[in-house]
Amino acid sequence: MVELLKGFGKFFLNPLFYYSIILAVTAGVLRVKRERKDFHVRVYDIFLELRYVFPLSLLIGLIYSIISIGTGFSLPTTAIIVIGVMTFLMSLPMGFRLLSPAYTIGLSFFLLLAGSYFNWAIPFLDFSNMDGAFLTGIALLLGFLLIAEGLFVFRNGAHNTSPRLRKSPRGLTVGAHQARRLWVVPLFLLIPTGDITPPFSWWPVVHWGSETYSILLVPFMVGFQLRIQSTLPVIAIKQVGKNVLWLGILVLAIAAGALWVPILAVIASAAALLGREIISYRHRIHEQGHPFYFSPKSTGLTVLGVLPGSPAAKMALQIGETIQKVNGMEVSDERGFYQALQQNSAHCKLVVIDVNGQIRFTQCALYEGEHHELGVLFIEKNQRWHEDAI
Repeated sequence: MVELLKGFGKFFLNPLFYYSIILAVTAGVLRVKRERKDFHVRVYDIFLELRYVFPLSLLIGLIYSIISIGTGFSLPTTAIIVIGVMTFLMSLPMGFRLLSPAYTIGLSFFLLLAGSYFNWAIPFLDFSNMDGAFLTGIALLLGFLLIAEGLFVFRNGAHNTSPRLRKSPRGLTVGAHQARRLWVVPLFLLIPTGDITPPFSWWPVVHWGSETYSILLVPFMVGFQLRIQSTLPVIAIKQVGKNVLWLGILVLAIAAGALWVPILAVIASAAALLGREIISYRHRIHEQGHPFYFSPKSTGLTVLGVLPGSPAAKMALQIGETIQKVNGMEVSDERGFYQALQQNSAHCKLVVIDVNGQIRFTQCALYEGEHHELGVLFIEKNQRWHEDAI
């Protein structure tokens, strides 16, 4: 237990832990800047991405840690360093899409395989011990983290997506939504040390059978990014989450077979890279082949976004719904919407068509100063795109 606590303490010495926090906050700052440019108001605060970094991933990490230590699964220090460096490189474009385990661990697998085959001599890295057992373990880790990515995306990938403006092929301003998430999965791993003396006196070392291991809590970053313009965000994101989940199950099954047939570890890693890219490609093709969901309509106003805590949020207005009437007046553009809102500065009554085409009525009392701040984001009808809009 003492060794586990020591290993837990090393988690806070890992630079990726702090880097993930910086990355999440930076993504929040850039998002707020874009939202203000598009709508002259921020939709969510800069800490939105940071709030999703740990809660769900802690449970997944605990489950996997119990499995990995209970089965004696180990990962050499060289593999951890290579995966960490690859994660950093994949994050440099400031897009979370490349932080999928399919890319960070999948590419690391082939680098480690190449290093072992060609016997690379790189300081602080030892490729000589990257045998089939360790490579199989990396493939198993890849499959597990892909399953975790699928679960993360399906469970909360569609929460609080950020609205944005885009240019249609005809030069009109249309709407879209962007989901950007970063999760950190902390995993307890056994690090083989053999007969090597630990580098520090306080380094936790335990004996497992005839081998010597160090217990270490290692953070693994899992990223996700998706832009949706042809349908409701929740529909597209959950579908991608399901696809990634099934891909993870397939990769894990193939990697498990590598315990008996080592070459399957290579096939599992290649399947992860190819499969994840196919999922992204299919989404892009679907988006390009369908009309914009958030575009100006002849009647009514489509809700592109709702500000948290606003009167619109209290009336449970949802993204994708269409507002037909305000205080008894039909509306077809944003100017008419606010003119109708002024008819009753103390109360607001809306006729709304929900995403299923059903009519519903909602109302809310307005307080002083709120009569022009309902908290709904629209796309102005016939608004032309400006190059400085984004």
